[in-house]
Amino acid sequence: VQLQAYGGGLVQAGDSLTLSCVGSGFNRPYYVIGWFRQAPGKEREGVSAISSNDNTYYSDSVKGRFTISRDNAKNTVNLQMHNLKPEDTDIYYCAIDLNPDRFRPYGLGEFVYGVDWWGRGTQVTVSS
Repeated sequence: VQLQAYGGGLVQAGDSLTLSCVGSGFNRPYYVIGWFRQAPGKEREGVSAISSNDNTYYSDSVKGRFTISRDNAKNTVNLQMHNLKPEDTDIYYCAIDLNPDRFRPYGLGEFVYGVDWWGRGTQVTVSS
């Protein structure tokens, strides 16, 4: 499995940025793919995820500002981030849960706990 993330950068508060992740090497009928963020020495925080049947998940801190979507033709997951805040500054990782439990409630906590693969992180820095 390979997950290649793009799109990080330095922006000002209130700006927008889009992260993209190109995935390959997996062939599952059901999976959940998305993003978590984690600074060195800090806990992993789920940001947003989307299932292969288009259920979406957002953390409370980004709900209403971030939108996740999939482009199946390009094997790409995009995270549109609007109205960025300095507290969004972090390293963002694209990740995938290849074995989500479909028979139990599923949210970002389950996603973060269950990720099987993640790619190299991309830095997002929001200046005030």
